[in-house]
Amino acid sequence: MHDPTSKPLRTRSLFHFAFNVTDLETARRFYGGVLGCTEGRSTATWVDFDFFSHQISLHLGEPLKTARTGHVGEHLVPMPHFGLVLLLPDWQALAARLQAAGVDFVLPPQVRFEGQPGEQWTMFFCDPFGNPIEVKGFASLEQVYAS
Repeated sequence: MHDPTSKPLRTRSLFHFAFNVTDLETARRFYGGVLGCTEGRSTATWVDFDFFSHQISLHLGEPLKTARTGHVGEHLVPMPHFGLVLLLPDWQALAARLQAAGVDFVLPPQVRFEGQPGEQWTMFFCDPFGNPIEVKGFASLEQVYAS
């Protein structure tokens, strides 16, 4: 008999992440205006966005506490954080968009693991509520899990 747990599930799916912000209009300006995400459904207490083909739900409330405790190379990055992986041309376009908007980077756009398996470009920034976001760029998505 075939064991359905014997190999990883390989279906395309959307990621959903819900987190707190303290002001929905400020959130709309950042996620919709600065990041260019399309707004979805909303109420008086939350708003959904298409976050680069994934669903985020921003709810009114106290944002998570974060601290720079994640050791990545020579840097300490905010934990917890969320983010996304883009192909390099899309990553470069987003980095330019964020720089043009005057976003204050926790870790400015840069390459990591250059010439090694998993070579990637990365940037860290926070939304207006202190929620840390990492965006990685890869020349090929086949390299995301390279070791």
